[in-house]
Amino acid sequence: MANRLVPLSAQHADTPWPTEAWPEADVPSEADRATLARLIEAAFDENAVAPLGETHAVLAVARGRLVLERYGTGFSPDSLCPSWSMAKSITHALIGILAGGGRIDIRAPAPVAEWRGPDDPRRAITLDQLLRMSSGLAFIESYIPDEPTDVIDMLWGKGKDDAAHFAASFPLAHPPGSFWAYSSGTTNIVARLAADAAGARGGAFEAFMRKRLFAPLGMTSALPKFDAAGTFIGSSFLFATARDFARFGLLYLRGGMWDGARIVPEGWVDYARTPTYQQTADQGRYGAHWWLDIAGPGSFSANGYEGQFIVVVPQRDLVLVRLGKSRAEVQDRVKQWLREVAECFPLIA
Repeated sequence: MANRLVPLSAQHADTPWPTEAWPEADVPSEADRATLARLIEAAFDENAVAPLGETHAVLAVARGRLVLERYGTGFSPDSLCPSWSMAKSITHALIGILAGGGRIDIRAPAPVAEWRGPDDPRRAITLDQLLRMSSGLAFIESYIPDEPTDVIDMLWGKGKDDAAHFAASFPLAHPPGSFWAYSSGTTNIVARLAADAAGARGGAFEAFMRKRLFAPLGMTSALPKFDAAGTFIGSSFLFATARDFARFGLLYLRGGMWDGARIVPEGWVDYARTPTYQQTADQGRYGAHWWLDIAGPGSFSANGYEGQFIVVVPQRDLVLVRLGKSRAEVQDRVKQWLREVAECFPLIA
């Protein structure tokens, strides 16, 4: 049975786009304001009965307007915060821009230099499979001390100077398309493919990112990081303010449109939120470089290590941003908190 996607809503005619500054409003009168206030207080209370760890920023954008904004001690609207794996969803947008311009084909075998041998079975891997974390490549994604891990080696060890090459050098563990496994290595391969399609590395690719994505949205704070080979570390390393992360969420809530201009191609956001086959969904359902259903069916989100989230909730015309530092053992609690915050806002007609 086909999955039906919740319709995305357009920006209200009387609501300015936040390219220069966020239009503000009160929390909608139909919202459960008392519960929302309690949840926000709890998020910043490290002595709460069920603490979330450190919360550095919480933003809510309802109906295109900033209705809630709060920061932890030492943080402000100007603070640059780490994306961690929220950068993967930004990498998805960059691929969309290139695909929309005909510079890359997500259905074709990915042109990865390390897989060019005539008998290399990895030659069959498509960019679509990479975006859906279904390449079949062996890669251990673990941040637990003393456990085997490839992601730590890639970001801070022997692979750090050329993350894409490091990740692309792994063999297949499963036939392409047959097995879902979350992998930061996969995204760094995708980021290098984006740079190759744009014909730019390092500073030149950063200029492409700014011209085609950040500048149109007014994401002036966005600071991407690159490895020594000039590849954007699209798995993990982009810094921005909470407000700018919210701008990115609003772009996807609006189906890739921004102030009358199409930033990513039509249908690209729907592609992001179309479920991928997973043999098990213990980590949560996944689309294409976006997670699904964190704030209820139909929602989708950019999720990052230690509790970074951009949550898009079409059925409530809502974007939530939560940034902080939460240990692995409270991650489910943070996700539940996000869902409860979203449920404070009314469903749209």
